[in-house]
Order: sequence, then structure tokens, then C-alpha cells
Amino acid sequence: MGLFKKEIPEQVTVCGLMLRCEICKNDLFWSRAAQMNTAVATFFSLDWVNPTADCFVCANCGYVHWFLPV
Repeated sequence: MGLFKKEIPEQVTVCGLMLRCEICKNDLFWSRAAQMNTAVATFFSLDWVNPTADCFVCANCGYVHWFLPV
């Protein structure tokens, strides 16, 4: 998994709860960040203004769990 920051998947806690994959119930994930681009910001070359989501990719099935900052 060369696209992800960590080579070894890890357990993740979200809002004090251990994350489990919604699809396969696995508890090991790779983490990465993803830019939440909007058409208006892109049109004006202001992509840096868009929020960044934390993404956790299941190490078993590849399902991506997205979390926006609160």
C-alpha cells in the first residue's frame, strides 16, 4: 500500500470509540488525508480553503471511512 502514509495498518479511535469497518468489521486501517474540493473554490484557484477529511482505509476490504473535522 504505497499510497498510504503508514505501511502497517493500525487500530483507530474516533470520538472515543474503536473504529470497525462497516463492511467487514475489521479493526485495522491505513490512514490518509483527503482534500474536499468544491467547484467554486477550484474555479477561483482557492482549493487550499477547502476542508481536509481524515480517511481510514480498511486493511481487509479497502472500504474508505471519511471523517470531516468537527
